[in-house]
Amino acid sequence: MNKLEILRIFCSVAETLHFRETANRLALSPQVVSRAIGTLEKTLGEVLFQRSTRQVKLTDFGEAFLPQAQQLIADAERLFSYRKSLNTQEIAGIVRIAVPEIPLMQAVLEKVLAKAAAYPDLRLHWQARLTVEDVVNEQIDVGFRFGMPDDNRLIIRQVGLVEDCIVASPALLERCGQPKNWQDLKNYPLSALFNPNTGRAYAWYLSHKTQFIPPRPKFTATCIADELTAVRQAQTIAFLPRFLCAPYLKSGELVELFPELARKQWTAYVYRPYRNVTHPRVKIVFDWLVESIEALLREKK
Repeated sequence: MNKLEILRIFCSVAETLHFRETANRLALSPQVVSRAIGTLEKTLGEVLFQRSTRQVKLTDFGEAFLPQAQQLIADAERLFSYRKSLNTQEIAGIVRIAVPEIPLMQAVLEKVLAKAAAYPDLRLHWQARLTVEDVVNEQIDVGFRFGMPDDNRLIIRQVGLVEDCIVASPALLERCGQPKNWQDLKNYPLSALFNPNTGRAYAWYLSHKTQFIPPRPKFTATCIADELTAVRQAQTIAFLPRFLCAPYLKSGELVELFPELARKQWTAYVYRPYRNVTHPRVKIVFDWLVESIEALLREKK
């Protein structure tokens, strides 16, 4: 096993923090994964992971080493996978892309289409939806999600951490008064995002341990952008992604309620299914999605 393959295994273990899950994801045996990490630790002369019966976590050295390893792998993929991509005819065919139905995706789509303009034979099938897609049955090539990856058939790249916030307009608070605590919210006009899988509203994760489901919401929507409209019109209080609310919070059009609550953070990640052979068109679109989303999430902070 060469050093680059060992680095790939290390990066995967660092993402999953689970040796067996990495083995499943990379179609290797757990013993091969353990040996690869052991070889790398001997080569570096440093311990990369603290391992116990309950958990695996990166050491301080491992955390410092991870970005360097990820960058080396990215550079190697770009060097070898895109050697032929200078010939636009090599980047041809369809790529199916699945993304959540949120306003941020419009800006992402613009960036992706701008990059795709150089490849006239590349066809993009852009699927924006609220529900989580079936990657295998729907033949998804590249996608973007929030949350913790739970499918070991996916190769993922984390592009950021996001959190939600409770927002209201000053006009609504002037009309209804300021809630004293989050339990008071049940007495206010609230909006809710409808979950088509359950037929009920999504829960608000107010903190790491506290969930709140809006009782009798005044406004229910299947699109986050519509919830934002209801809040800006002083009709409801909503629980929305901070990156979506950032410009309105900055301008004072919206205010955040209970900012002292420690919000649960969600991983934002781009993924592609693990395949023995992945066409360069999929890899290049994967990278476009990573670059575009990383840039936009940085702008929204």
